[in-house]
Amino acid sequence: MPYHGLLAYDVVEEQEVYLLIGCEGFARLVSAFYRRVPHDDLLGPMYGEDDLAGAEQRLRDFLVFRFGGPPRYIETRGHPRLRMRHARFAISNEARGRWLELMCAALDEVRLPEEADRVLRAFFDATSTFLINQ
Repeated sequence: MPYHGLLAYDVVEEQEVYLLIGCEGFARLVSAFYRRVPHDDLLGPMYGEDDLAGAEQRLRDFLVFRFGGPPRYIETRGHPRLRMRHARFAISNEARGRWLELMCAALDEVRLPEEADRVLRAFFDATSTFLINQ
């Protein structure tokens, strides 16, 4: 893996995750997640098949921006407004748990550097809880 200015044992702040994994790391993670979604009985119907590629791009751009990379998401979509953008989906504790399960499986698959993995897991846990609306 190329050196991006941080050592693996450094404490990594959220805005430094991009330095560790770059766009390529986020692309691998989001791709691994979205490969699982269509086959999931709970989440698959929420996403629908007609916009999976768009959803994948939006999540990838959001994560890149959120963790210190280029602001493509903000430039194309504006403020994230996560609760508003997810309000049309019935997000129960069960749906939140399933989403987190698939994302953690994607993290396990792509094997990012330990510090980046730790920060991302904490973020996904907290944010998925924040989005529960049922």
